[in-house]
Amino acid sequence: MKYTLIASAFVLCMGILFAQCQTSGKSATAKAPAYDTLRYPQEKHLANLRQLTFGGNNAEAYFSFDNRKIVFQSDYAAWGVACDQIFTATLPSKSFAKFQPRMVSTSKGRTTCSYFMPDNKTFLYASTHLGDAACPHMPQRSDKYVWPIYDTYDIFVADLNGKILQQLTYTQGYDAEATVSPRGDKIVFTSMRSGDLELWIMDIDGKNPRQVTHALGYDGGAFFSPDGKKLVFRASRPKAEAEIQEYKELLSKGLVQPTYMEIFVCNVDGSDLRQVTSLGKANWAPYFHPSGQKIIFSSNHHAPRGYQFNLFMINLDGTGLEQITFDPTFDAFPMFSFDGKKLIFSSNRHNGGTRDTNLFIADWVE
Repeated sequence: MKYTLIASAFVLCMGILFAQCQTSGKSATAKAPAYDTLRYPQEKHLANLRQLTFGGNNAEAYFSFDNRKIVFQSDYAAWGVACDQIFTATLPSKSFAKFQPRMVSTSKGRTTCSYFMPDNKTFLYASTHLGDAACPHMPQRSDKYVWPIYDTYDIFVADLNGKILQQLTYTQGYDAEATVSPRGDKIVFTSMRSGDLELWIMDIDGKNPRQVTHALGYDGGAFFSPDGKKLVFRASRPKAEAEIQEYKELLSKGLVQPTYMEIFVCNVDGSDLRQVTSLGKANWAPYFHPSGQKIIFSSNHHAPRGYQFNLFMINLDGTGLEQITFDPTFDAFPMFSFDGKKLIFSSNRHNGGTRDTNLFIADWVE
């Protein structure tokens, strides 16, 4: 939910979820800069960094299983959308000027959290369109930043022409943030069906849903390990009585406050649950390194005022923290290609002074 986050707007509203804020109405230049000039000198793990989108808020871009396509969400008005919709595109082998996204969601409601299915010809995503064809309302700004948890989100499977082939969830309340196991047999997602925001697993056809996490707090943004045996996710864990009361009150209004989150891992059945980070502030958007022994994630723990989000990498045991990206505003939503050769992520770099969040892809240098 995916997070639909926007970083530059974080300076104004402590925002991380990119679609939760409005765009500036401007867009960065549509001409890519000189070859590999988008990388900061400290970004030693990145090479041949290229910009894919040039306007709006674009996030949660994920590779197809054959690494040839991506699917992502965008609110770019120039593409004819009023709020987040799902787009797909084939990754060019040479000229990135030929990157041409196509909308593959219904254009109704708000969407989030798309992910390719194992056949590379279909994908899943969450949408509110059955509840209302219009974009759902956004929470009013207050002294605390919150994310809406729309109770009309359900998870669907569609083909690359946008035709919905199957509805996977039917329960009343939030069902979203779904991703697929590299084994091609399971889907993990976040649901309110137990009364709290917990992780659930279901078969690839939507059958046999079972609850994975059980602790009070927001569990979401989960991904499988490369071998399909573990999950990594972000979670809030309110402890003090005042924190618990505030969490429950916000949840009763369909809201969560994402200010404090840490990274956790567990087996797909929920066993061996462990907290990986204890950094404070907001640690989220985790994804397994191709080795399965490390996690890349976004965090603002290093920023004095919490405005700057960068990518970090850490070992599963919580050691070896390393900063990967260094943009002064926002880097998030990392995903490695299934062959481990590429990293795709969202960033506010090179946006011409706007609030645009764009997609970037780079060769991964180990």
